Amino acid sequence: MSLAVLKSRALNGMHAPQVTVEVHLANGLPAFTIVGLPETEVKESKDRVRAALQNARFEFPAKRITVNLAPADLPKESGRFDLPIALGILAASGQIPAEMLAHYEFAGELSLSGELRPIRGALAMTFAICQSSHETKQESGRKAAFILPSANADEAALVTEAAIYPADSLLQVCAHFAAIDNDSKLSRHRPSQNRKQANYPDFSEVKGQLQAKRALEVAAAGSHSVLMVGPPGTGKSMLAARFASILPNMTDQEALESAAVQSLTSGFSIEKWKVRPFRSPHHTASAVALVGGGGNPRPGEISLAHRGVLFLDELPEFDRKVLEVLREPLESGHITISRAARQADFPARFQLIAAMNPCPCGYFGHSNGKCRCTPDIINRYQDKISGPLLDRIDIQIQVAALPQADLLKQASGEPSIHILARVEAAFDRQQQRQGKANNLLSTTEIDTLCQPDTEAEKILKHAMNKFDWSARAYHRVLKVARTIADLAASEHICAPHVAEAIQYRRALKER
Repeated sequence: MSLAVLKSRALNGMHAPQVTVEVHLANGLPAFTIVGLPETEVKESKDRVRAALQNARFEFPAKRITVNLAPADLPKESGRFDLPIALGILAASGQIPAEMLAHYEFAGELSLSGELRPIRGALAMTFAICQSSHETKQESGRKAAFILPSANADEAALVTEAAIYPADSLLQVCAHFAAIDNDSKLSRHRPSQNRKQANYPDFSEVKGQLQAKRALEVAAAGSHSVLMVGPPGTGKSMLAARFASILPNMTDQEALESAAVQSLTSGFSIEKWKVRPFRSPHHTASAVALVGGGGNPRPGEISLAHRGVLFLDELPEFDRKVLEVLREPLESGHITISRAARQADFPARFQLIAAMNPCPCGYFGHSNGKCRCTPDIINRYQDKISGPLLDRIDIQIQVAALPQADLLKQASGEPSIHILARVEAAFDRQQQRQGKANNLLSTTEIDTLCQPDTEAEKILKHAMNKFDWSARAYHRVLKVARTIADLAASEHICAPHVAEAIQYRRALKER
């Protein structure tokens, strides 16, 4: 047989389209050609495959070898095609049986010795295999299985519907197909059952700041974004670092989504399963680092924070153009990276927690009286945050400096587990009522589910006229009030709920 056909997967954003690896051996001068829009890493696989086959004591055929990666218009990158190319050469030259290859998909980078090295995006590829196996089955009626490096087995096996067969080397894979008895065959990998519980920093370590803790509790219950404004050393970063500890537990679907994104950058490990991601990029980060990009688009910080927390400390120190790219993902929950040759979609359903000082020196409004910033300087500093971006941040609070007496106290604050119990109770009410968090309510749903009572409506109208809110700000205050009512186990939005929600949009001075 001079032709072998195997299946593998490419990566295109969060998608993993199927790639058919066709290997043909022909008479003529020895040559090794790879076609099908391969990028540099794929072209270099010729040398890796040749050395791996020879060091594994296989014969490298002295023929004209042509490898076609179909479809031809889909760019192919990384070393994931090493394993299927090597197996295709062996099958086409008759060194391994080719009958069973159609029942599997393959991915893995080969070392020169024939060892299998881990690849990026194993979890995303497993998702795609399961989706395609639901739609079509092999002629034998078996679902497609996935052979890949052992280092990727744990993350790939998180998709429980997938049949994962890990291997350490090219020889192990070949022995699986040439084996007469079951002892030489690869064993299906089972996901580990002994996973560690998420271990977050605890709110009990934060002294005082009851108002800020309450605001973060409301934010966690309704998936709202938060801006904390206050002098240096008041605990803004400390509060943000503990925010994930009061978020509702991740569902299996949310955990898979988060793990799949992190898998694209080789940033996922089994220890992170069901642990809310916490991303805190430095204020020198570029727009591409924040939202993703590159010639082969990869996820940025907002996608790596999917189903978790994105913490932006020293918010005005970020370049204004960088901050503006957050406006669309905050609304839509996803980001589309467009390039001349391709587009890539990444999820970006994160909770934004931002912190900033009230002025360049940081002490505006502080009781120590150190601030010497003029009103013009304060205006310019706060104006680095655009009005449209502020409009999209639901909760904006002041974090005041702690009195000296509170700092000297040894007593711990309320532990995260107690706050989490209230948050989960409120979140369950939202799931039963509308099937999603309050922050995700559409305009029509707000009109239906967030109707304040008569007294609350009067307070809301007065505040809207006084502060000249936009329609977006008005709707966001209503959604926050709905969350506060859920925390109070109230079916109706009453005056105290609206009054508290209004107080959460007055951190910065009115312009």
